[in-house]
Amino acid sequence: MAVWIQAQQLQGDALHQMQSLYGQHFPIEVRHYLSQWIEGQLWDAIDLENPQEEFKAKRLLDSLIQELQNKAEHQVGEDGFLLKIKLGHYANQLKSTYDRCPLELVRCIKHILYTEQRLVREATNSSSPVGGMMDSMSQKYQQINQAFEELRLLTQDTENDLRKLQHNQEYFIIQYQESLRIQAQLTSLATLPPADRQLREPALLSKRATVEAWLTREANTLQKYRLDLAEKHQKTLQLLRKQQTVILDDELIQWKRRQQLAGNGGPPEGGLDILQSWCEKLAETIWQNRQQIRRAEHLRQQLPIPGPIEELLNELNSTITDIISALVTSTFIIEKQPPQVLKTQTKFAATVRLLVGGKLNVHMNPPQVKATIISEQQAKALLKNENTRNDSSGEILNNNCVMEYHQTTGTLSAHFRNMSLKRIKRSDRRGAESVTEEKFTILFESQFSVGGNELVFQVKGRVPFLVPDKVLWPQLYEALNMKYKAEVQSNRGLSEENLVFLAQKAFSSSSNNPDDYRNMTMTWSQFNRESLPGRNFTFWQWFDGVMELTKKHLKPHWNDGAILGFVNKQQAQDMLMSKPNGTFLLRFSDSEIGGITIAWVAENPNKRMVWNLMPYTTKDFSIRSLADRISDLNHLLYLYPDRPKDEVFSKYYTPPLSKAVDGYVKPQIKQVVPESDSMLDADGEFDLDDTMDVARHVEELLRRPVESQWGGQQS
Repeated sequence: MAVWIQAQQLQGDALHQMQSLYGQHFPIEVRHYLSQWIEGQLWDAIDLENPQEEFKAKRLLDSLIQELQNKAEHQVGEDGFLLKIKLGHYANQLKSTYDRCPLELVRCIKHILYTEQRLVREATNSSSPVGGMMDSMSQKYQQINQAFEELRLLTQDTENDLRKLQHNQEYFIIQYQESLRIQAQLTSLATLPPADRQLREPALLSKRATVEAWLTREANTLQKYRLDLAEKHQKTLQLLRKQQTVILDDELIQWKRRQQLAGNGGPPEGGLDILQSWCEKLAETIWQNRQQIRRAEHLRQQLPIPGPIEELLNELNSTITDIISALVTSTFIIEKQPPQVLKTQTKFAATVRLLVGGKLNVHMNPPQVKATIISEQQAKALLKNENTRNDSSGEILNNNCVMEYHQTTGTLSAHFRNMSLKRIKRSDRRGAESVTEEKFTILFESQFSVGGNELVFQVKGRVPFLVPDKVLWPQLYEALNMKYKAEVQSNRGLSEENLVFLAQKAFSSSSNNPDDYRNMTMTWSQFNRESLPGRNFTFWQWFDGVMELTKKHLKPHWNDGAILGFVNKQQAQDMLMSKPNGTFLLRFSDSEIGGITIAWVAENPNKRMVWNLMPYTTKDFSIRSLADRISDLNHLLYLYPDRPKDEVFSKYYTPPLSKAVDGYVKPQIKQVVPESDSMLDADGEFDLDDTMDVARHVEELLRRPVESQWGGQQS
């Protein structure tokens, strides 16, 4: 069902939120009459941070205006006449608004569609039966929204109490002035004759006693009101802290974690619109309570009454300041991370965003953001509030940017589009650290004016570059699987059997039971410093080589399931010996980084055995593809377990060479494997360097007359 049809069925607060998306920047009538066209466009295909995408946005703007004009032209009748005028007006209005900034139209519509989808999804979930049908995320969202509703009611309650307190205090002051007037009258009686004084004094004394008794009672009442109000504010702030912890320490941290994983092959971290809406609600509620506390303090100063209220208000003011400081600090985030590996003299981009910028009026005086590169030691010292900012770790060009406020989406962000690392200063490395283990970070800093006070907020979080000494194998395996799928760009990840193979390689183990590795841990040294037994490379270097080879040359075969890959030589032999002669499989080399080998079963004069070709590498595949090499070897018949090789690989064979038109014969390179026993090593392994080194012999063969080993035809 179209989103707009579902959005029209929203009710209550959700309907109000949906209606608030529209205005002069994008009229709701345009959304209604062009709903099908709007939902059919590829808005997400446009990168808002890439100025070169502006021509795509301009094309969409022109198409939108044309659709509106066409819609207007087809209106007939009396009602149609008015609608025709209105739609024509909207077409001109949108052209005037976005003609010079078409990317803003895309930003606006993306925000509208995303918010409508969220509201529809939340409404659908809330109307479903509670229990198993409502997933945990929907339940969490419901809990957050319920907490906001409770905060709204508490804030409204304290607002009513504050107004009542103010009214009572104003009446108290009036009565206090009345008591002063009575006292002045009593004082003036001294100038009167005794008879007159005795006549008037009793009434004034009685009136003064009545007023003073009322003032005493009312002062106690006011004090109680103040204490009750302070206690209610304490309750509100406790709930605010709890809600802020859920949003900032749980939801926002999870988003940042997803962002980290996305940089290493994980799924996209998702948008920030929901988080921003929560943070903005927090900001509004915090600010309302802060203003209430300040008004309560003003009332106290206006009418000081001895008691503990002064200390309570100071404590409340300090708490609310801490809360708002934490909110602003935590919501200044890096929306688009710079690359994990930076090269000098190479452009890179990043985007920072303040999730509460629109609600705290920070955008009224757009702050400037500065990016600097600092070392690991400087970053850790900075978190400890140690002054190390004068130490230079490098120079970044185009590292200053003013934050921009986008009215249509309510986002305040700074887009660094053309930063470039001019130079970097390296420190002395520790022990066995390689240059690739020396880490730096880009520090984004700014100064925000909130509530008329200049406050510099410093982001506090986890210690940067915190790499655990060791991790559980299941955690490492999940990271490797995620990285592999991302690098190879494949939906086919690593299987349970692959897990066992990798664990055996990582821990030099022979166990085939996955459960044996569940509680095993791997250290950083084991992962990327210590060479594998009998090899001159580490586990990570081997795995990275497999990814690179697969990504560059083997991706279609991996996706087809033609490559078993993670199988050792003994396993390959055990698997093939029960199969017919000519059955083969493809496995990654144990002995070489970025290599893949063919193992096949065949008769060796006296007995059947499994033979292995020396591994192919990127160099080999740059000369002739894997599919063509398999096609060349006639003794390879079936891909394990029993698939004819042409059925699997023929679609990747290089088409036959066309006939030459100039009278020359075009040569073909073909791979051959001699069947001489002298070329077979003790492990049944062919060394193609000794049998057919294509790169070495091509030039020599091309100088000779055409012989039988070259396929070609005279044209």
